[in-house]
Amino acid sequence: MFPRAGDMENGDTPRWDCWRDGGYLVGATSSFLSTVFTFPIYKTIFRQQLHTLTIQDATHQLSKEGIKHLYRGLIPPLMAKTVQGTLLFGTQGSFQHFFSRSNTTGVKSCVLSGFLSGAIEAILLVPFERIQNILQDGRNNARFPSASSILQEFQTYSKRQWLTIGVYRGFTVILVRNMLGSAIFLSCKEPIRDMLSIQGLPDWAPSLGSGAVNGAFTSLVLYPLSVLVVNMQAEVGNGLPCVREVAVKVWRKSGGRTSLLYRGASLIVLRSCITWGFTNSIHDTLSRQCL
Repeated sequence: MFPRAGDMENGDTPRWDCWRDGGYLVGATSSFLSTVFTFPIYKTIFRQQLHTLTIQDATHQLSKEGIKHLYRGLIPPLMAKTVQGTLLFGTQGSFQHFFSRSNTTGVKSCVLSGFLSGAIEAILLVPFERIQNILQDGRNNARFPSASSILQEFQTYSKRQWLTIGVYRGFTVILVRNMLGSAIFLSCKEPIRDMLSIQGLPDWAPSLGSGAVNGAFTSLVLYPLSVLVVNMQAEVGNGLPCVREVAVKVWRKSGGRTSLLYRGASLIVLRSCITWGFTNSIHDTLSRQCL
């Protein structure tokens, strides 16, 4: 992954630069395509999380709103996921290269890289997730017909309100979720891929399986935090919600049953398998070409 002395001979591009640039580019491209393909699944999950609906009820709700609203709210997650893929794979290489100079390697390096890349993701992507969640809630269709109408609403807030109940509402929960998620994914990615590497399989297959299993596991573990985020961010105004109060409200809405709290989790598994399997496979395939 890191350049060796022979890599610079004959004016060749260092292998580190090739891996690093490929990581940023492939992460962006694959995340872009995956988001477009899986957005209807994501929106169904969102409605389940927000209203504690079954898959059938959430699908019926979306079909009732019509096809013109199916991809409403796509642009914020499309931009956010593209940036997320770029940061996850790109900064992984950058941070690991930095840690290698301080002799921090192995699992510890992956965990630290994950925490840092997750923190960067949270800082940059919270506004996108906030706008996305407002647009995807059918109760906001009339009040906020577009992303620009939401931003116009936020412009009426004071500077402090703009950060707390405006674009950065729910930031603390998202920060924790993203840091943990990135650390888990980056730490387990290669071990799972190596475990699935069976002789006779094409090179892309273990990476596909690793991304699918790892993405699904990470999403399931952190699913309750995602439910909290949705319920905090879909609402506009009404002051800054306390995380504990929102958590109690969500728990009561689910009737105190974990099974209802995890409504939408089945689609999370499907979406994560497709998205992260596809992304991870492309990333590893192009990375091998740089070695």
